[in-house]
Amino acid sequence: MMLGAAALLLLLQRALITEVSDAAEGRVEDVAGQVSAEGTAGLARDLAETTRATQLVQVLDSAGRVIAASSTRVDSTPLSDLRPPPGALLRAEVGEMPLIDDDHNYLIVAQGASHEGQTYTVVVASSVETQRQTVTTVAKYLVIGFPALLIVVGVAGWLMVGQALRPVERIRARVQGIGTRDLTERVPVPHTRDEIARLAVTMNEMLDRLETGQATQRAFVADASHELRSPLATLTAALEVVEADTSGQAWHELRAVMATETDRMRQLVEDLLLLAKADDTGLRMRQTDVDLDDLVAAEIQRLRSSVPELKVTGDIHPVRVVGDPARLSQVLRNLVDNAARAAHTSVRLTTAEENGSAVITVEDDGDGIPEDERQRVFERFVRLDTSRSRASGGSGLGLSIAREITRAHNGTITLTSSSTGGTTATITLPS
Repeated sequence: MMLGAAALLLLLQRALITEVSDAAEGRVEDVAGQVSAEGTAGLARDLAETTRATQLVQVLDSAGRVIAASSTRVDSTPLSDLRPPPGALLRAEVGEMPLIDDDHNYLIVAQGASHEGQTYTVVVASSVETQRQTVTTVAKYLVIGFPALLIVVGVAGWLMVGQALRPVERIRARVQGIGTRDLTERVPVPHTRDEIARLAVTMNEMLDRLETGQATQRAFVADASHELRSPLATLTAALEVVEADTSGQAWHELRAVMATETDRMRQLVEDLLLLAKADDTGLRMRQTDVDLDDLVAAEIQRLRSSVPELKVTGDIHPVRVVGDPARLSQVLRNLVDNAARAAHTSVRLTTAEENGSAVITVEDDGDGIPEDERQRVFERFVRLDTSRSRASGGSGLGLSIAREITRAHNGTITLTSSSTGGTTATITLPS
């Protein structure tokens, strides 16, 4: 504001002085033209009648004597030493001029003229005191009004900013009161369509995500505890039986059961650790060339030997990707095991390369998965067939692990209906 006020004063002074200068130049040109055309006869009377109060006009001869003047105050002594040739114009600015009994500042303009072989000089002195006083008056008003204006602007700014930030304070107070045990509260959203309203909406969306994440975490812990409780209960009961049996026969009978339950617990813990790592920092995969057709051929051979009653077919074409062979084999095994459990009579595996991507399909002729459940089955601990036992149906983590590993390879996994009425799992990986 101070820079703006200084610029205003400077521009105002320059504009006023320019106006005075233009008026003086116009006046000196008029008088010089009259001298050149008519000479000096009757000039003194014309100057006295036509010259404004803020100007003084002199006409000097070639010797520098005053032969005509607009006022008796300047009819004897020249106002300036400027002597331009005919047609030329010179300027000067002087301060006090005691010759005319005042101390005003004057702008001097002189122009040469000639008439009938005689050379004359027309001098016009214009007072700029009025203009300087105008600038001084404006400066005084600015000096007086500037502090008052600052106070008004400061108070108005403080009130407006306080009014604008009041919703932010309400949001802050509400967020401060929200604890980790109860994430159902939401911050108030102002009715204004501004940044603060968008901030409140963003905060509520963040709280929604936190609440969803907390609910998912609690469900995950509850499901994991439930899954671990079953083998633990089996092991506890077996140990009690073994302890009570003094003959040692129970140990030989229950050893296989305890080994199976221990393996189930180990596999479940490994799956939980893998998913926890995926949620935390993401899965880090080895980067090496993997022949997917070899992995699929190995799964076909394994499934034929482990489930001989199923008809296992394949349509295998050479496909190579860059990734972690152990993890990709785990994905394929999870899908094949799911297909084998769901199939009635047959399972079919294929590999192909489509549009620069490697594609693996695992198809069964089972009952299929309803379309509205095809995304939910990728959630953790989800089993669509509630009648299936945990021993035969798994923990409900296979598809979740398969999706996480596929994502780590920048791929996708989808479920669709198969031509036989069952389900087709499709893995797409960049080749």
